[in-house]
Amino acid sequence: MHEYRVLDSETIHRGWAYDLTAETIAMPGGGTARREFLKHVGAVVTVPVDEQGRVGLIRQFRVPPKELMWEFPAGLRDIENEDPAAAARRELAEEADLVAAELVKLGEYFTTPGISDELIHYYLATGLTPVPEADLHERTDEETHIELVWWDLDKALAAVVDGEIRNGVCALALTLTKLHLDRN
Repeated sequence: MHEYRVLDSETIHRGWAYDLTAETIAMPGGGTARREFLKHVGAVVTVPVDEQGRVGLIRQFRVPPKELMWEFPAGLRDIENEDPAAAARRELAEEADLVAAELVKLGEYFTTPGISDELIHYYLATGLTPVPEADLHERTDEETHIELVWWDLDKALAAVVDGEIRNGVCALALTLTKLHLDRN
């Protein structure tokens, strides 16, 4: 098997959650190729599941697609050395005002490996209780109007097929949740 070595790496742009990076890679047959990609801080997704087996989806405006989208509480791993599980708990509290007694890791997956190294850690959260009033996170910007809605899991999966849920990270989280719950 060919060893795809990085021969050169350059940061083209520094951003708040990612850098645009260009690397020259040794290709099979002796050639090279320059590839630009987003070097990303990574992220977490937390799937809250209540005692009735429903999943808690939030609706939030997303700037790139210019849409309100259904998704799960999620966020960047932008706190240095923060454990992914701790980040998942933080995002659940900040975006859904919930605390989980138990977190189960569902996996970790690259979102778009052709253009980004963003790795998302997926968690299932159960044993949910409200965040104490004094500890509520003050939401700003596009998070200001987040709404939490409890969905039947099968209805949410059907909403992916029907195009109502168009966030790919959410679609994968729903699939992982269904597979996990069916096995346990």
